[in-house]
Amino acid sequence: MSTAAATALPGKVLADLLPASRVRDVALVAGGAALTGIAAQIAVPVPGSPVPVTGQTFAALLVGTTLGAGRGFLSLALYALVGLAGVPWFADGSHGASPTFGYIIGMLLAATLVGALARRGADRSVLLMAGTMLLGEAVIYAIGVPYLSAATQLSPTEAVAAGFTPFLIGDAFKAALAMGLLPAAWKLVKR
Repeated sequence: MSTAAATALPGKVLADLLPASRVRDVALVAGGAALTGIAAQIAVPVPGSPVPVTGQTFAALLVGTTLGAGRGFLSLALYALVGLAGVPWFADGSHGASPTFGYIIGMLLAATLVGALARRGADRSVLLMAGTMLLGEAVIYAIGVPYLSAATQLSPTEAVAAGFTPFLIGDAFKAALAMGLLPAAWKLVKR
């Protein structure tokens, strides 16, 4: 991608291209939470792990990148609070503070981080997007794995084996999807 395309609309995220209003922002925040809740229902159990493979992490990072740090944070905060309040929209239709809730906290922080990076243009090229997704995933695991260890009495090594290692291939696929999707969206906007 050219430098001109990467600097087009500096300081903007994709959501900023919609006409500005409070209604827009509320709809984007609620929509981001709903997208994350729907994506969490795409869940595949992992043998020997209490953590399933879900579309939830991809949605959380996509929400943060497209909405920006503030709206991304609010979307994931809404998602977490509604799930804690009893709406069954965490992975596998669960709710409340389960042993995997640390990943949700990590997603909230990761959405904020990737949103801030996107506002600085990290969503405009494949290489920058790759780094952005890796950082987002690292934040999710940095919170999720220790929380899993503490909540399940797994040793740190067992928590890594159950809550990190089995997900690396799927996360690489999700990152590759985002690496193509977001820079392509910006190319379309430029036209």
